[in-house]
Amino acid sequence: MTSQTLREARKYEEASEKMISGEERPAFHLTPRTGWMNDPNGFSWYGGKYHLFYQYNPYDSQWGPMHWGHAVSRDMLHWEYVPAALAPDGAWDRDGCFSGSAVTLPDGRHLLMYTGVVRERQANGGYGEVQTQCLAVGDGTDYVKYEKNPVLDEKDIPDGGSRYDFRDPRMWQEADGSYRCIVGNRAADGSGQILLFTSPDGFEWHYVKVLAANRNRFGKMWECPDFFPLDGKWVLITSPQDMLPSGFEYHNGNGTLCLIGDYDRETQEFTENTDQSIDYGIDFYAAQTVLTPDGRRVMIGWMQNWDTCSYRRKHDEAWFGQMSLPRELSVKDSRLYQKPVRELEQMRANRVSHTDVTVSGTVVLEGIRGRRIDMELTVRPAEDHDMYRKFSVYFAQNETYHTSLGFCPAESVLEVDRKFSGSRRAVIHQRRSRVNHRDGELKLRVILDRFSAEIFVNDGEQVLSAVLYTEQEAEGISFAADGAVRMDVTKYELV
Repeated sequence: MTSQTLREARKYEEASEKMISGEERPAFHLTPRTGWMNDPNGFSWYGGKYHLFYQYNPYDSQWGPMHWGHAVSRDMLHWEYVPAALAPDGAWDRDGCFSGSAVTLPDGRHLLMYTGVVRERQANGGYGEVQTQCLAVGDGTDYVKYEKNPVLDEKDIPDGGSRYDFRDPRMWQEADGSYRCIVGNRAADGSGQILLFTSPDGFEWHYVKVLAANRNRFGKMWECPDFFPLDGKWVLITSPQDMLPSGFEYHNGNGTLCLIGDYDRETQEFTENTDQSIDYGIDFYAAQTVLTPDGRRVMIGWMQNWDTCSYRRKHDEAWFGQMSLPRELSVKDSRLYQKPVRELEQMRANRVSHTDVTVSGTVVLEGIRGRRIDMELTVRPAEDHDMYRKFSVYFAQNETYHTSLGFCPAESVLEVDRKFSGSRRAVIHQRRSRVNHRDGELKLRVILDRFSAEIFVNDGEQVLSAVLYTEQEAEGISFAADGAVRMDVTKYELV
């Protein structure tokens, strides 16, 4: 039985979606059907399609009462909206259905696990948000909340753990048919910890242990965890709040963290080996992965930064928030690599290529322009013993606007800069990342959609993501060098 709250949300989103034209949205990045979007939820393969749910306020393009929006796709690039899956309509989730995950049950049903939020009056007169873990079961379109919700609450949290920061369950099924789940929690020391739970059937859950503890190393609370095996290692990804930068490695604010290590399934012990950022750009948070039917581990994130939510085209727009490109993951030399999902190559058309072009000063090349493109370039010094000082790419460019990538080989630093992209707000516009190069040679792949740029460095060794709200007429691309470089560039339109 669908609640009145969910029926109203579905009716509203269906009517409101008609007011947004296709040109007002990105071409191949998921946006909310209407209103506000943040974290990806329940990324899964079910019923012959990819399902992606998302944190959703259909009624406003600002954050508000959290629903679960829902879209399906065959290639993770072209999405079709499905009616909203969850609304805040239960005693345990009346103030929001927060992030979570999905698995397929043996009987063929789709099981969602999410965080229910209830605002509770505090002794000091303020409010605290009590967070519990809840279930809903459905058929890929309609979901019924479990009558025994919540299935995890404060009695399942270890001593000192916060009932107000206990969220974002990530489920998976083990080979023996049992289920595991990790949940983010704030520990007694004020920083994050990842709790591990187990279940025989996906419905009855029991606390096992702290899988990983922050101990105030990487920010404070750890949100939106995911945990999976990859290339002989185990990968734990999470989004820490209130991070301090560590050299070029971590953004200050709400950032992303990848811990690579080993996991003993018998003792359920995770041993960290290495740590790194997931994305080195401006806009990326709350990543979640899916295992594709052909065995690839693919990740998608909310392509936004909590500190720049005021940065938008106009304040009365009908939608806000978009997902990143889906990225295929691999581990090489204890480092997470990310490449655009290979399905993107099916969209390539109208190839334009220039090889061994000398760039000194500013160069514009015939056929290299556009705002929905996939562009690969390699740069190297023009003369073996004469290192250039800086190489830059300008895109989304006209007389007024541009966004740039700048690489200084002496410092091994790549910078993305969007301060001339059309923003009228003093929000974060630059990020710098240390990158590897071989004697000044660097490989870049730049993917532009109408409102974003994603830059993949050295075949996915690093990624920098940024949203852009530059007017669509600005589609120029130019290259510049202080010193001299030789460059190969190939550009495809994405159609």
